[in-house]
This record gives sequence, structure tokens and C-alpha cells, in this order.
Amino acid sequence: MASLFSSLQIPYREARSGLWGEPTSTLNWCEEDYNITFYCAEFINTITNVVFMWLGFKGLHNVIKYGHSKVFIIVFLGYIVVGLGSMAFHTTLKYEMQLADELPMIYTVCIMAYATFSYRRPLRIQILIAVGLVGLASFITIYYLYAKDPVFHQVAYGLLTASTIFRGFYVTAYKLKPAVCRRNPVEGELIMKQMYKLATTGILMFLAGFFVWNMDNIFCRHITETKQQIQLPWSAILEGHGWWHILTGAGAYHMILWRLWSNRCLDGDEDKFMLDWVPLRTVPQVVPRSSKKKAQ
Repeated sequence: MASLFSSLQIPYREARSGLWGEPTSTLNWCEEDYNITFYCAEFINTITNVVFMWLGFKGLHNVIKYGHSKVFIIVFLGYIVVGLGSMAFHTTLKYEMQLADELPMIYTVCIMAYATFSYRRPLRIQILIAVGLVGLASFITIYYLYAKDPVFHQVAYGLLTASTIFRGFYVTAYKLKPAVCRRNPVEGELIMKQMYKLATTGILMFLAGFFVWNMDNIFCRHITETKQQIQLPWSAILEGHGWWHILTGAGAYHMILWRLWSNRCLDGDEDKFMLDWVPLRTVPQVVPRSSKKKAQ
């Protein structure tokens, strides 16, 4: 077994120069620069963003196909742009591409915040919320460009995400639950269990990604030594920031679907649509009940 393991080991590149030259970004992650290919600064951190492409286009396709609220077209487009920006950042480690990664994160969560806070509000309130969020996103952008402080960006993103999640739980508990349980008590209880399970799964994925991300930063030197010993392809498993992309990409998708399914149920459409999902085994999607019956 040991000989098989060693025979499949691929050494890293000795030369660590690369196509994009010296990094200019304010952040550089634990994956060693140009350790796999001359053409990409952080290869594993780049390719793990494929999860955003896959889930983003899947979500976008379903929104258009099943006629879900058009705001989720913008949400999924933003989600895809985040993945593309992250790919560009980790490929080049240039400051401009870092901004292409980080700023769309702020804009996309602001779109989600609008979808969450403006739902079923009077038009005047919707406009005020939109203007407020545009102003907030503009302030974060201008200040970040001035300060160039990654911690500011991370805190701003975290607070926006947390406020959107808390609002989602408030709506779920005090508006959604009474509505669906009044229309159909038995079916309503099942839907509520689904809702909380979907939201909890997304949050736990986020927290798991955050934990791995921090461990990758704190123990980078020790992890790097281990990666050098076990070499490729096995060492790819220890790229913590790559796991951050996978876990947060999946977590964000679950949170978007939570909001989308909540909106359908608040509209009283739970008799026409259903959440097609087996936790941790399939990708959640909101589909017409008729299409699920045909598939069966």
C-alpha cells in the first residue's frame, strides 16, 4: 500500500515564478504560489470555484424555467460573478482581481438583503430599502478602496450576511409558519421542518468553511510542511482555502434556495411547487409538483 501511495506522488514545481509576476494583492493564502503550474498562482484555490459556476447556472436555469421571482436571476448572476472574480484573483494574485472577487461579494449579499427585507413591502418602502442598500454598498466600496483593509471587508460582509439571515428567520417564524399551518396544518408542519433544515444546513456549511479557513491561516506553516511531504495529488486535500470555496459556495446556494422557497410559500404556492431535496445527498431545488410526478 505504501509503495502504491509513493508511486502516485507527483512533486511540486521547483521554480516558483509565474505568468502573472509578483503578487500585488493585500492577501495571499496558504497555497504556495505557482506550485503546480506556471500559468496559475493558486491552482487549487482557483479550480474549487467551479462550485459557484455549477450551482449558479443550475439555480439560474431553474429560476427561468419555473418562473420564480426575477430578483433571483440577479442573485444567481451575482453568485456566478463572485465565483468568476475569485477565479481571477487566485489565478493572478493581482490587487485589481482581488477587488473583482471581494466587491461582488458585498453587492450580491446586498441583493439578497433587498430580496429579504423588501418582500411584500409597499413600493415606497421597497424604494427606500433599495436606495439604502445602494448607499451602503457605495460606502463600503469607497472606504475599502481607501483603506485597503481586508478585515473591514470581512466584517462588512459578515454583518450584512448575518442581518439577512436573522431577518429570514424572523419571517420564517412569525409570518411563514402561521400562514402555511393555517392553510394546511399537516403539510405546513412538514414544510416548516424543511425550511429550518435547509437554513441550518446552509449555515453549518458556512461555519465549517469559516473554521477550515481559519485553521488554514493559523497552522499554515505546519500544513505546508505536510503538503510537501505527501505531495500531489494527495496534498490538494489539505488546501483549506479551497474547502472554504466549496463549503461557502454550497452554503450560499442553500441559503438562496431557503429564501426562494420561503417566497413561494408566502405566496401560497406550496400546493403548486415543492422543495426537491434529500439533505447532504442531492442539490436542493424548488420545482413544480407536476414535474416531480412526471419524473416518477
